[in-house]
Amino acid sequence: MVIELQEDVLAPIEVKHQYAVVAITKHGVDIARRLHANFPNTDVYYMSKFERGDEREHNVQLFKNSVRMLFPALFKHYDGIITIISLGAVVRMIAPLLVDKKIDPAVVVIDDRGDNVISMLSGHLGGANALTHTVADALGANAVITTASDVQKTIPVDLFGAKFGWQWDSADKLTPVSAAVVNEEHVAIVQEAGEKNWWMHDAPMPPSLVEYASLESAMAAKPDAALIISHRLLNEDDLVENHVIYRPKSLVIGMGCNRGTSAEEVDAVIKETLQELGLSIKSVKALVTFELKRDEPCFHDITSKYDWQFKWYTKDELNSQLVTEPSDTVFKYTGVYGVSEPAVRLYSGNDELLLVKKKSGNTTISVAEILF
Repeated sequence: MVIELQEDVLAPIEVKHQYAVVAITKHGVDIARRLHANFPNTDVYYMSKFERGDEREHNVQLFKNSVRMLFPALFKHYDGIITIISLGAVVRMIAPLLVDKKIDPAVVVIDDRGDNVISMLSGHLGGANALTHTVADALGANAVITTASDVQKTIPVDLFGAKFGWQWDSADKLTPVSAAVVNEEHVAIVQEAGEKNWWMHDAPMPPSLVEYASLESAMAAKPDAALIISHRLLNEDDLVENHVIYRPKSLVIGMGCNRGTSAEEVDAVIKETLQELGLSIKSVKALVTFELKRDEPCFHDITSKYDWQFKWYTKDELNSQLVTEPSDTVFKYTGVYGVSEPAVRLYSGNDELLLVKKKSGNTTISVAEILF
């Protein structure tokens, strides 16, 4: 099949893999085919005049007319686009398609000799830097990364903790805080929760990045910016102006409920409880319960809504844990002395709970911090 590209019409492409490789020259076709052989998670596109007869078996799609008209479809359907086209030409062709770094695909450019692989667009959030290294390894080429935090081997503020699932509360200060990091200004790091092994480079942390034991000591030092990892709800008026708050997945909620409890009630209880405890819902990793409740629609609805893990434990597992206020009534009907409290103890590995148990309406709820 040859794609006849037309103005203002999305090309009828056939998407099979995560990345697209595009070539428009004879040498570019050779590089594209070699890359596909070493990096199979790709769909290859090149001009029909370079057809060799074996394109279908190599997952190649041919096109006629200007390659510029192919890019709208590629942007819509692929996580990353690998081009073997001059950098300037790619800039001009994709400029009208750019929306936001949080949603634009990764774009990588390879020179016509296959010597250099350049991370061009969405280096961090879109994954172009990582894709550049993968492509360079597949071709035996040189990876060219220009992102300051990568070159300087420091913290990429927009991706800090992303591999653990950390989320920032707001994107408003990402740019000024990133500038403070790459310009080696005094940046305070305060970690109250979450994974500790977040430093990703093989070099020491720059002296401009300073870890503090508490928010109070960090703010007293009057840093230019701050990176704060916490599941607590914070009063931002007490913080330095340029700061980013990261929410690690460090909380687990245990729940029991009466049969048929609505998802709306469960949702309201969770939000109310976290607000009372001064905790961010963005830091919840999982909801846990008793295996008898594993088919409760309310729990499936809530965990699906927030993209939380849903886990349940057996009677023997729950009964192996401490229950502060065991219930003979619950034991009579279920064979366990408690649900929410022992469930969060099992999942978190933490003996000190943030909330041992609260009964609210048709539910019981417990909350714990996960130990890392």
